Amino acid sequence: MSHLHFWSLATPGNMWPTPDEAAIHRDFGPADLHAAARDVPLDGVVLVQSQPNDTDTDWMLALAADEPLVRAVVGWVDLADPAAPGRIAALAANPLLRGLRPMLQGIEDSDWLLGDALTPAIRAMIDHGLRFDALVQPRHLPMLARFAARWPDLPIVIDHAAKPPAARGTLEPWRSDIARLGQAGAYCKLSGLRTEQAPGQSSDDLFPYVDHLAATFGDRLMWGSDWPVLTLSGDGYGRWLADARRLAQRCGLNEERLFSTCAAEFYGL
Repeated sequence: MSHLHFWSLATPGNMWPTPDEAAIHRDFGPADLHAAARDVPLDGVVLVQSQPNDTDTDWMLALAADEPLVRAVVGWVDLADPAAPGRIAALAANPLLRGLRPMLQGIEDSDWLLGDALTPAIRAMIDHGLRFDALVQPRHLPMLARFAARWPDLPIVIDHAAKPPAARGTLEPWRSDIARLGQAGAYCKLSGLRTEQAPGQSSDDLFPYVDHLAATFGDRLMWGSDWPVLTLSGDGYGRWLADARRLAQRCGLNEERLFSTCAAEFYGL
């Protein structure tokens, strides 16, 4: 499973969730995952950062060292920091660290990732065999296509399918923009879509989006729970898994590839 989060509200620098997200404003760790996915035959998971600080990444790696279910960690580094290449080299020495994720969705400048100041950090990621998780919104997709063209040796996966406007039920320009990245060889996560819908919308309303992702990415599409953020939609782990499986069948996707081997391939597990 390619995407979930753990966090501890007591960890220094923890900024989210806030009390406004009451359903998830508490600690989440391995025991909570085992309880939430007790009916799911989990073989391994990819743990993804949720805080834009080094402390969270160090905390995740320490936790993952004692949790066999965590097969990979996607951390955070301030890519614009001149010290970033050294930090990346140090993190990459840990075999659990497989990728980095800047929190682009929270950065006002949609073109921030193209800044020259990030070049040394991106080169360090490539040199150390790391992957890039793109936490983006539809506004970022044209930029991300340029970024992918600039760095063809950096494996890129688009988190949450770039959060399409599922609440409104519109497809363009998201559909055309994400198709360009699929054509460029990027990977994509089938995750985070339920929390983009409006209250009361059915998971079946996601079919046009999932169908486009299936046609665009094919074997480069991987499922992610986005648990526990998922619970903000009212769904549990098993419910979203069942809904995703049903949608995948309608789209003719290979289940083993979607739910297992694509993520294993991308993250080098």
